[in-house]
Amino acid sequence: MTRLVLCVTSLVLLVPGPAAQGPVFRGAADTVRVFVTVLDDDERLVTSLTREQFEVRDNGRPQPLTLFDNSPQPIQLIVLLDVSGSMRGNLGLLRASSEHLFARLGESDVAKVGTFGRNVEISATFTRDMQTLREALPIGIEADAPTPLWRAVNEAMGAFEDTDRRRVVLVLSDGKNEEAVSFRRRFISQLEIIERARRENVMIYGIGLRSGTSPIGLPGQSMQDRLMAGTPDPGLSLTAIESGGGYFEIRPRVDLGATFARVVDELHSQYLLGFAPPVRDGKSHKIEVRLTVKDLEARARRNYQAPSAPKPAR
Repeated sequence: MTRLVLCVTSLVLLVPGPAAQGPVFRGAADTVRVFVTVLDDDERLVTSLTREQFEVRDNGRPQPLTLFDNSPQPIQLIVLLDVSGSMRGNLGLLRASSEHLFARLGESDVAKVGTFGRNVEISATFTRDMQTLREALPIGIEADAPTPLWRAVNEAMGAFEDTDRRRVVLVLSDGKNEEAVSFRRRFISQLEIIERARRENVMIYGIGLRSGTSPIGLPGQSMQDRLMAGTPDPGLSLTAIESGGGYFEIRPRVDLGATFARVVDELHSQYLLGFAPPVRDGKSHKIEVRLTVKDLEARARRNYQAPSAPKPAR
C-alpha cells in the first residue's frame, strides 16, 4: 500500500498514442461499473488510454468490457471534516481549503458538508452553490470533542441521493477513531464501512492530517503512545484503497487546499469501465484491473457484490 506523505499537485499526463475518446460502449443496467485512476511513476494522472489498454478480471478471469468512458462523470460528494479537539488550531485551514475544493466542482457535480466531533452533522441538501456550502462549514471546535470516524463515514453513506451521480465521501481527519460507549448507539467498525462501501458502490477518499505531537504527553502515557499521538487512523488509508479511492497523508504546513483540489481533479480524470457479471451468485467477487502499458499504476475498487439470480416463479 502506498502512502503519500506530501501533498500531490494536480498534474495530468497525456500518454502518447490514440487521442482521448468519449463514450465507446454503454452497458446494461446490471453492468458492474468500475472507476479507474491511472498514475505514472511521478503520481501524475494519465488520461488518454484506450479501451484496448485495459483488462478487467473477475475472480481472476478476464471479462469483456461492455462499457468504456473517459469523459468526466458527475459526482455527489460529501466532504467530511474532523472537528475533534485536536483540530482546534486548524479551523481556518479547514474552511479555506474546503472553499478551494468547492470552486473545483464541475457543472454537474453537487456536494454536502459533514462534520464529526461531539456529534455527526451533515448538511441537508446537495448543492454546488458556493454560499450555501460555505455556510455549512464549521465555525468552532470543542476542545475535548472525540473522533467518531467510522460512525461519521457510515452516516455520510446514508446521506446520498438515489441518482446517476456516483457517490464519493472525502474524509479529512488527524486522529484515530474514538467514541464514547453508548447503549443508545450501535458500535460501527471499520470492516462494516468497507463492506457497506462495496455493497453500495461508494468511493472513499482519505486525507490524513499529521498534527503536532505533545512532547510531554498524558500521565502514564508510553513513549510509543506519544509518538503515535496526532497521527491519522491507519484504517483510513486501507478503507480508501479498498473502495477504489485514494489516500493522502500530509502535515499542517503543506497546502491542504491543493490536496483537496487534487481529489476533485482525480475524480474528473478517471476511466469508467464496465462488464456484465459472469455469475449471479450474490457473493463478493474480486476485481483486478490490469494495463498493457508499462510503468503505469491502475487504482480501482477491489471487489463488488454480484447480483443474485432471480427466484424461480411458483
